[in-house]
Amino acid sequence: MFTRRTLLGALSAISLLAATGFATAQEKYDIALISKGFQHQFWQAVKAGADKAAAELGVTVTFEGPDNETQVDRQIDMLAAALARKPSAIGFAALDSQAAIPLLEQAKAANIPVIAFDSGVDSDIPLTTATTDNVAAAALAADKMAELIGGSGKVAVVAHDQTSRTGIDRVDGFVNRIKEAYPNIEVVTVQYGGGDQLQSTEITKSILLATPDLKGIFGANEGSAIGVANGKTELNSDVVVIGFDSGAAQKAMVASGVMAGAITQNPVGIGYETVSAAVKALKGETLPPIIDTGFYFYDAKNMNDADIAAVLYD
Repeated sequence: MFTRRTLLGALSAISLLAATGFATAQEKYDIALISKGFQHQFWQAVKAGADKAAAELGVTVTFEGPDNETQVDRQIDMLAAALARKPSAIGFAALDSQAAIPLLEQAKAANIPVIAFDSGVDSDIPLTTATTDNVAAAALAADKMAELIGGSGKVAVVAHDQTSRTGIDRVDGFVNRIKEAYPNIEVVTVQYGGGDQLQSTEITKSILLATPDLKGIFGANEGSAIGVANGKTELNSDVVVIGFDSGAAQKAMVASGVMAGAITQNPVGIGYETVSAAVKALKGETLPPIIDTGFYFYDAKNMNDADIAAVLYD
């Protein structure tokens, strides 16, 4: 027979179980990651890092991106679709640093934390950005280029775009470092191939034919760098190529000497830190404005060293 005290105790127990169940449900976070693409091995490595963090932290992660890094509208559609399913948090690598802001404002209004990764946006809505210091990384590429061409001559840049933060920062980092530190080196042109290997190959051949005394070309992402190296090979040029990112094709080009070297990021670390930051945000923890995931220069001499090999990806 239930007494009033027994009934109250039972109700309290039910309330406690309900609250515990609610807390447990809340811990099973759903984090939507929208990348800049899916075709490059760089993004596959970012996904691997995100999946690793998800497994360790006990959360669910989805990862998607457009077919190539020129499809800004497609990426915006993916972000809108992710928002519509009301995830716990969103990770976003912007192809256009401004185009997504209205949707990110919707996320903020819905109390969905936003974590930027790889490439930030021109907004304070993201609570942090897990990224490479792209300006410093490109400046290192400029230093290596200057060293390899003897501190003088003409160089060019083939980059992926002029709308994303990575595209802007890598071009600025390289060009400004050359201007500041190497007065005898001239950057004769900066051209954009959308990160597409074939388009970057054709751009490279046009640059080489127009400037036969060119000494070096900087390829500012995986597709750009591979395209530059292919253009060099097709014209049998001896131009010095410095790339950015890794992947099997670039590693083979560096090992063979077609590409003098490249900057590698830590894409697995970028993916891991993005998911980790999202979970921390959902738990109310304060995040730093930038999570610097690091970068390294690799060439045929050091690419098999343990600390370098650990951040190269296939």
